[in-house]
Formats: sequence, C-alpha cells, structure tokens
Amino acid sequence: MVHDLNQASGQETLGLEANGLRGVAFVPFRVRDGDDASCLNLNRAQVPRLLGVRPEALAERGAFTFASTVDGVDPQQPWLGLKRDAFRPRRGPPLADDEVPAIGDLASIRWALGKQVGDTLDYTDERGRAFKVRLVGAVAHSILQGNLIVDEAEFVRRYPSASGYRYFLVDTPPGQAESVAATLTRELRDFGLEMTPTMQRLAAFNAVQNTYLGTFQALGGLGLLLGSVGLGAVVLRNVFERRSELALLLAVGFRARALRQLILSEHVALLVVGLGVGVLAALVAVMPSVWALGAQVPYRSLALTLLTILLNGVLWTALAAEVALRGHLLAALRNT
Repeated sequence: MVHDLNQASGQETLGLEANGLRGVAFVPFRVRDGDDASCLNLNRAQVPRLLGVRPEALAERGAFTFASTVDGVDPQQPWLGLKRDAFRPRRGPPLADDEVPAIGDLASIRWALGKQVGDTLDYTDERGRAFKVRLVGAVAHSILQGNLIVDEAEFVRRYPSASGYRYFLVDTPPGQAESVAATLTRELRDFGLEMTPTMQRLAAFNAVQNTYLGTFQALGGLGLLLGSVGLGAVVLRNVFERRSELALLLAVGFRARALRQLILSEHVALLVVGLGVGVLAALVAVMPSVWALGAQVPYRSLALTLLTILLNGVLWTALAAEVALRGHLLAALRNT
C-alpha cells in the first residue's frame, strides 16, 4: 500500500470514510520477507523478517517497553537508535558502512535466534551485497516477536524495489477496535488486509510459552515428589543406623515421644537449611533477568510452593521416624 492512511487524501483515495477513522492512527512498515523468529516457529531462524519503519513514529508514542539497549542508544528515546546519525557509542567503534542498527523482541533474540543485544546477523540486499544487522535494543513481551525493526531509510537503501507498506500497527480509540477492524477489513478487502487484535496475537505467543512452562512445572512436580520420597528414605536409613543409640537413650529414661521429636527436629532443621540455600541460589540466578525485564515476581505462589515443599518434607520425615521407631529398640541395644 503506497498511500498514507494517516492523511485525509490517502484515506479518500482508498475510499475510506474519515468519520469511521476519527482518532485512529497508523504506523506503517515496509516488509522484507524472511524466517519467522517467533516462538511459533520451532526451527532456528537464520534470516528473520525485516520491517522498515520511521523511528519517529514509534518514538513519539513511547511504544513498547525496552528490556535492554547497547551503548550508543539514548535510553530516553531508544527507537531513535535505529537512525544511523543518532547512534553514538561512548566507547567502542561506531557503526560500519555495512551495518544497520535493528531492534527486536527479547524472546526472539534470545531463544529463536540464539543471540543477544549487541550481536550481528548476516543479510544480503537485493543487489547481492552482504551487510550486517546489529541488534542495538530489545523490547519485552511485544507483538513484534518474530521480526527485526530497522530504519525505513536503511531499508529502502538495501531494498529499493520493496515499495509500499505491508504491515501496520493500528492505534484505535478505547472501545472502537472491533468497529475499526471491521471497517478496514471491508473497505480494503482488495488489498488482502488481515486484522489481528494485539491481545489475540500475544495470547498465541503466550500459549506456546505456557505449554513449555506447564511441561517444566509437571517435571518439577515429579522431581518434588521423588525428592520427598528420597528424603523419607534417607531419614529411614539414618534412623535405622542409629537404633542402638536411640535404644540407649530409651534405656536411660527418654520417652519414645521425645525421641520422635528429636529425630523430627534434626531432619526438619536440615530441610529448612536446604530450602534456604536453594532459594538463595535461585535468587542469584534469576534476579538479574527479573531486574532487566522489569517483571513482576509472583511472591504468593512462590511462598505457597516453598511451604508445600516444607510440609511435604516434614510429612515424609515424620512417617520415616514413626516406622523406624516401631518395635523393640532394646533388642537393638542388646545386639550392639
């Protein structure tokens, strides 16, 4: 589409009614087809799809939340880092002539591409000349997953025959998304326009991620169960090995109830220390990513999980102590 949908003249040329699009804004992108680098593609993307956009169109909206940027990108206006003249690193070499700055979704960069911010990818323009795309920033949890965004001027320089726009972000007034989508789909049907609500697109991405998380959660639950049973087995073996010691304590006047409490307190203390060490190690591993993404930590669910582990361990420890202390302990003293 070569007409500007933000201008009344462009809307009139396409036969769109201005009243039906009042308050609606469009951010158009030029498209260079490539691999889908989203979580919907299970293969490793080699040459992701490129989208060319005017950085000012996204910068003036403060669009999306940035997870990280490289040195040389203004953190107050990270989208302007796509412009070659605005990319000024304080240290290190500037952009080479054959490098193009790009911004992508963090999940796509990290998992689909196996890269990180600051790395480069190899591309070939339509004239057969090789150039590199340097990843200068990453946005978090966005509908841009699967694409790399570059400056439209750099895009046209590499792919001059890719005229017009094929990808749009449509900003609608509150409560008018469905009506605007219906109007655009009807009036632009000859262009093959397909509208997808952002919530639906994010839900598709999250469905794949939630499947992985559900799988790991099931495996973690199985590990928790096996670990709890293993804890009970270790306690049972430990108590059986100490039966003569326990029998001596029983012979000098200790009650069986006191022995149970002694065994339970010893092993529960070890369980609490183990949980503390595990939580500390997990915080050291996870907190840098949490701070970088600005994610919300589910404190309630984590606390419930730790409490479940503690209660489960206490249960198996109590059962093991009860089984081990059954029978005549004095016989074990005689066999010592």
